[in-house]
Amino acid sequence: MAIIAEGFLSRLSFGLIGFALPLYAYQLGLSVAEIGLLTSFNLIVATLLKPATGAAADRFGLKRSLSAAIALRSLTSLLLAVAAVPWQLFAVRSVHGTSIALRDPAVDALIAEHGGRRAVASAFAWYQTAKSAAGGIGKAAAGLLLALTASSFATVFVVAFVLSMLPLYVVARHVREPDRGEGLAKAALVARPAEERAGATQPPKLPFMGLGFLVSGTAMMLGNLFPLLATEYAGLSPGQVGTIYLISVAAALSGPLFGWLSDNVSRRLVLSIRSLANGVSSLLYLAFPTFVGVATGRLLDDLGKAAFRPAWGALMAHVSSFDRRRRARTMGVLRQGEDAGELAGPIVAGLIWSAWGVPALLVTRAALAVVAEIYALALEGLLRSDARGAAPGSAAEPGRATTAPGRPPATK
Repeated sequence: MAIIAEGFLSRLSFGLIGFALPLYAYQLGLSVAEIGLLTSFNLIVATLLKPATGAAADRFGLKRSLSAAIALRSLTSLLLAVAAVPWQLFAVRSVHGTSIALRDPAVDALIAEHGGRRAVASAFAWYQTAKSAAGGIGKAAAGLLLALTASSFATVFVVAFVLSMLPLYVVARHVREPDRGEGLAKAALVARPAEERAGATQPPKLPFMGLGFLVSGTAMMLGNLFPLLATEYAGLSPGQVGTIYLISVAAALSGPLFGWLSDNVSRRLVLSIRSLANGVSSLLYLAFPTFVGVATGRLLDDLGKAAFRPAWGALMAHVSSFDRRRRARTMGVLRQGEDAGELAGPIVAGLIWSAWGVPALLVTRAALAVVAEIYALALEGLLRSDARGAAPGSAAEPGRATTAPGRPPATK
């Protein structure tokens, strides 16, 4: 619950910035392509740093890494309030990228450790639901603040700074460091049959990084550029865009349902929902550039996000469970693929928009969604288990004794 509260409060602040920053950069004279680079610049820094910061979290503690990340991210909100030229925006985004690199591996490892072996997808789902709901509320609030303050971006950034300090107390007071000692891992390994111990090797990480890249890249082609799409292409007002973000909060509430489906029915099915949502929403934006059409497309995108996060988190937890003492490092490596997609998506989208216009961008996004789904099907053989049994905490999860066919259960 403490980790969920941290996610809600942090994303509430980040939602304000996510809505205001592209519009503020546009006001300062940046082109659409430059804004795409700006919105991805923090992820460029984070992607480069995550393996190192993940290893640091394993060494110095997951809680310490998360606390440092929150403090650093709060600083970026304050710096945005005084940034007045484009290069300063890029400098602030680099600081933000460092905070992301510190935060993500630590948070993912904490959820994997505390979420429960049979319900880890649900744990990721509740965390993502809190974040998505807060993000929608934050973006809606940003739209209203800009309307009430005659587009005072500094006011939005100061409010974001105040909100971003609240999670620091929650983490310091209520989050506890998990026990991932070597003795626990060795004892659990010995308790398993010899043939199972011999086969308990970690799956290759690169193919899973590729899946994260394709799915997140396709989704983020419109993620940070959505306010510009809604205002410049569909002709909506900032207030209407804020209302769409508020409506889309309803999609975030479906996260726990998708988490349950991933844990109990099919993780593969839940993973594929985001690609479907990316493709259909792109066609809706293209065919119906109205308030209703844009709102429906955004709702589909948020439903896809609500489905993807728990299943993807469960997949990362499963791959990282083979070596719990290096869990944050593995999480950081897997996140690199997702982050690479997130940073490439807006850049590619900005270039396509600038060169050929919005229709070309939307058609390309729909086509890439099909490619991502084909790749996910090809990856199915590497999951090494059926959709129900592949949940994190299965045979590879330390601390849970399992048996081979024809053998009695191992006992302590």
